[in-house]
Amino acid sequence: MSTYAPFNPDRPLFVSGCSCGRHASDLEHAQEAQAKIDAEQASANFIEASLVKALFPEENRRRAFLKSVGAGGALSALSGFLPIGALQAMAQDKGTIEKKDLKIGFIPITCATPLIMSDPLGFYKKQGLNVTLNKTAGWALIRDKMLSKEHDASHFLSPMPISMSMGLGSDPSQMRVATIQNVNGQAIVLANKHKDKRDPKMWKGMKFAIPFEYSMHNFLLRYYVAQAGLDPDKDIQLRVTPPPEMVANLRAGNIDGFLGPDPFNQRAVYDEIGFIHILTKDIWDGHPCCAFGTSEEFIKQNPNTFAALYRAVLNASTMARDPANRPLIAKVISTPNYLNQPETVVMQVLTGKFADGLGNIQNVPDRIDFNPIPWYSMATWMLTQMQRWGYVKGDVNYKDISEKVFLLTDAKKYMGETGIAVPPLAKAGYKKDKIMGKEFDPSQPAAYLKSFAISKA
Repeated sequence: MSTYAPFNPDRPLFVSGCSCGRHASDLEHAQEAQAKIDAEQASANFIEASLVKALFPEENRRRAFLKSVGAGGALSALSGFLPIGALQAMAQDKGTIEKKDLKIGFIPITCATPLIMSDPLGFYKKQGLNVTLNKTAGWALIRDKMLSKEHDASHFLSPMPISMSMGLGSDPSQMRVATIQNVNGQAIVLANKHKDKRDPKMWKGMKFAIPFEYSMHNFLLRYYVAQAGLDPDKDIQLRVTPPPEMVANLRAGNIDGFLGPDPFNQRAVYDEIGFIHILTKDIWDGHPCCAFGTSEEFIKQNPNTFAALYRAVLNASTMARDPANRPLIAKVISTPNYLNQPETVVMQVLTGKFADGLGNIQNVPDRIDFNPIPWYSMATWMLTQMQRWGYVKGDVNYKDISEKVFLLTDAKKYMGETGIAVPPLAKAGYKKDKIMGKEFDPSQPAAYLKSFAISKA
């Protein structure tokens, strides 16, 4: 980024050295953001210690209580009074990292922002890790490299660890979701020639790209057209296409549109070949998209390494949630070794101030967000859609699969350790959501599945 930006309306005329204009350098900006995270952690730890002291003013009673019920029993008993994740972190010391040199796979999309930015901004190194980020061409390759153990951990589409654990599309291998990388952050894009087809009822016979079958993109596009009365398996064509190839296929006329990840939705507008029909946040506000995870085997063999990875990505998520940090993040992740996209395009995605291709400038600050909580209810919804469209046959133990694959307990633990607030509902791990006005109650998944007029289930 140039030091001076005389023709950029969104930046000061004279920039002192970093993206926000308040620091001498990008490094100083990042250090201030990290210091804020560290200060919040120290504050949280002090408050928690004070609360424990209030409950056990006499040291001998605190020790006697812990000895009588054990650390696990104590944490369970006190969970109604104290942040359980933070207590768990306090109950154990950080151990020696078993494996410092790691390979992590990623697809070059903004969904992977926390995972990507942890490299140039030093979040991995602060945890004692030497991480190599491997840019990967498509999701099938991401899956295969995890199965072959070529990657230690990975950027995933959030339904992928479920499908891999269940052996759908590959041999079964137990995977775990550590964090949700992003919520929202997707869109349905149509070619410019379809500006007169804003009603999805008019899409019969059209061809759409999705990045992978086991993706929120696939499930949300199917949901959207089915709500309009179209059968996604009969009335439209769905083509699995790696995200970096979606814009080229739209330009060539091979597809009429796509439900894909950013920055490619915005890139289609930037290249003047498509327009944003709808943001996925307007289908389901707060929906999960991508995840960060690894195999059960890796966690068991490298528990301290896994904990360090967790802390790094959570700290990055905290930084990414602050809008003040988005310009710097756009700058560092848009480079050729990461997204390889124009910084302007990435900036529009991360700030939510963007051209929609229809002649409008939209201002949607939560177009993408980075809330890391892996709700069990998210996994349960994905399972209902896998059943709905025939990817899973027969009965499904929703609770068992959701709670085995999504590591909510670990997320609460490390969020507490890093000073990130955990919502009260996260204790149970399930919450209701509305998707296009229809309520999803995770306590009644079978009834929800039966409620759809268009379904293979």
